[in-house]
Amino acid sequence: MIKRIINRLQKIVSTLIIVVTITACSASKFIPEGSYLLDDVKIKSDTKNIETSQLEPYIRQKGNSKWFSLFKVPLGTYALSGRDTTKWINRKLQALGEGPVLFDSLQAEQTCNDLSNVLHGMGYIKAQVDYALKREKKKKVKVIYNLHPGKRYHISSINYDIQDKNIDSVLKNKKFHSTNLRIGMPFMVSVLDNEREQITDFLNNNGYVNFHKDFISYSADTISGSTDIDITLHLHKFISGNGEEETEHKQYTIGKINYHANGDFDKIPLRKSVLEENTIIEAGKLYNADELQKTYNRFGRLPIVKYTNIKFTERPDSNILDCNIGISTNKINSISFQPEGTNTAGDLGAAASLTYENRNIFRGAETFSIKLRGAFEAITGLEGYQNQDYEEYSLEAKLLFPRFVVPFLSKKFKKQSTAMSELTVSYNMQNRPEFHRRVFTASWRYRWNDISGKKSYKFDLIDLNYIYMPWISTTFKEEYLDDVNNRNSILRYNYEDLFIMKLGFGMSFNNGDEAYKINVETSGNFLSGISHLLGSKRNENNQYTLFNIAFAQYVKGDFDYTKIIMFDRNNSLALHAGLGIAYPYGNSMILPFEKRYFSGGANSVRGWSVRGLGPGKFKGTNGAIDFINQTGDIKLDLNIELRSFLFWKVYGAAFIDAGNIWTIRAYEEQPGGQFRFKDFYKQIAVAYGLGIRFNFDFFILRFDMGMKAINPAYNSNNEHYAIFHPDFSRDFAFHFAVGLPF
Repeated sequence: MIKRIINRLQKIVSTLIIVVTITACSASKFIPEGSYLLDDVKIKSDTKNIETSQLEPYIRQKGNSKWFSLFKVPLGTYALSGRDTTKWINRKLQALGEGPVLFDSLQAEQTCNDLSNVLHGMGYIKAQVDYALKREKKKKVKVIYNLHPGKRYHISSINYDIQDKNIDSVLKNKKFHSTNLRIGMPFMVSVLDNEREQITDFLNNNGYVNFHKDFISYSADTISGSTDIDITLHLHKFISGNGEEETEHKQYTIGKINYHANGDFDKIPLRKSVLEENTIIEAGKLYNADELQKTYNRFGRLPIVKYTNIKFTERPDSNILDCNIGISTNKINSISFQPEGTNTAGDLGAAASLTYENRNIFRGAETFSIKLRGAFEAITGLEGYQNQDYEEYSLEAKLLFPRFVVPFLSKKFKKQSTAMSELTVSYNMQNRPEFHRRVFTASWRYRWNDISGKKSYKFDLIDLNYIYMPWISTTFKEEYLDDVNNRNSILRYNYEDLFIMKLGFGMSFNNGDEAYKINVETSGNFLSGISHLLGSKRNENNQYTLFNIAFAQYVKGDFDYTKIIMFDRNNSLALHAGLGIAYPYGNSMILPFEKRYFSGGANSVRGWSVRGLGPGKFKGTNGAIDFINQTGDIKLDLNIELRSFLFWKVYGAAFIDAGNIWTIRAYEEQPGGQFRFKDFYKQIAVAYGLGIRFNFDFFILRFDMGMKAINPAYNSNNEHYAIFHPDFSRDFAFHFAVGLPF
């Protein structure tokens, strides 16, 4: 019934888009006589050396926005309204839509001037720009901006006029090297301005507090009939407030460094060593603007610090600056309570957590927290079990240090690094009708970022997981673990006591347009090496044990890449690729269930439900999802998604997904699931679909509707190539999620 409703809604929406798009063509009733609808804008150039797409931001007036760069649905929505704005429906349609963009000759002339200035700044000194109109039927017009760049001018010589002797000496002694200007390069205003900023930054980091780029100017000389330009950079002396007296620029040295908290110099909640460790500014050294910003950043990382205010005071008749660092602090202790509602496959429940946090437990901005959590769920539909409820209780203690906690580190290294060290210990108790499970974890981790802030790193020095199964019900044991017809090595392995001791490293990069993640982890090697050295005995399954419990041994690596291509302010293309490989060896023939891969769902191949795809061409019994068997050791995800702003806070997406999972070894319970080079490309699943996103700035609600296109697990040719033989009841999957898929 629900799928029929969604199918009808899909048809209605598709029909509505077509109708509204056609309606956009009839927006002429809103175009006054003598005016024209701006249908399209293009830029043409006399030379191929200019990338016209880079000049599009300088166009002052553009046509109406398009969904997915194709359909003028916002204009069509506006066109559906009537002229009478006293009617509610007309006001609503106009508010949801977008009014027609009328061609404005003044805006076009200003665009020509802007484009001319840009070309001049690129070295085309004699460039000219004009525009032409291409009138069409129904009061439409296209605007074509024609670029006539002419010859490009180049820098033939570079001279320097440094009027301040001290600065001239600093530039020479500190060996300042320009990374912008060079002889033979095109004459570009942006490069000249970058040179001013680079010199200014250099001097700001060498004691010149009051120096700014306006003290630098240029003069340029050209020879008639030549495209060569001689450049002279002038660095002027300091001009006093009255604008008459010129003096040498002052170079300042840092004097005393004082600290106070909330205006009090005596009651500072942080240890002196912690204050000094986070103060990058150093007494006795020249003033450095970068070190000032780094000091702000370092104090801003401390949970106890609310905000920081750093002021410098000049000593009379001297070049010395005393530094006063003031911090405003947050509350040290806090308690929070968070209730939750749960719904697992229709089983309703409730959970609640109570958290205590101390943000300065050792007076070094360390954060200590204890979290208690309890959950209850009424399970229905289970037969043959005495208890029908699910209960979970957990206790987690965490200690976070805002620095590297490693012995023998120098003070200099600590100042240069922006790291977090984390100690976590937790105990989780789960009581289900089928079994009781206890999980104890302990870990010591490091997190840090590089100077640019675009790269982040994590290192799990040690991560212990002890899984204990104190009780398994007779019914569950007989029906699933011991029954000859249901024997499953993967299933049995995950209901045995297990010890995992892993080591991991990860790195991520994000510059807004491009992002990638790399994670590697390994488990059991240290314990295996110790067992070999001590000559420990193996159990009946030929495994080494720790406290009579077999430990897991595996290696796992993941790579994830995303690229965003912006077409315009409303449309973009997202490309994503993800690859993961995990290999159990030595003490393990099977990966722990938590480390296995699954495919399908809101962040994978969206034509399948979560855990509904793979491995390989494996298909669950009677087509149903097999929670245990539909897992693997290898995962591949390939996604392409076209994103478009629709209206208000609503965005749309059209996507194509591909991927699957595979096992490294052949398991009897997963026929067709093993990875083979000669066959794996035939087992890549493909899906397509549409999505709606509600962007509320602080979070995004996402609804995706996916359809199978190529199904590697099939019984018939129609099911295999579902794109040519779609069956909504068989091929459709609906997903709800928070946040973007990648």
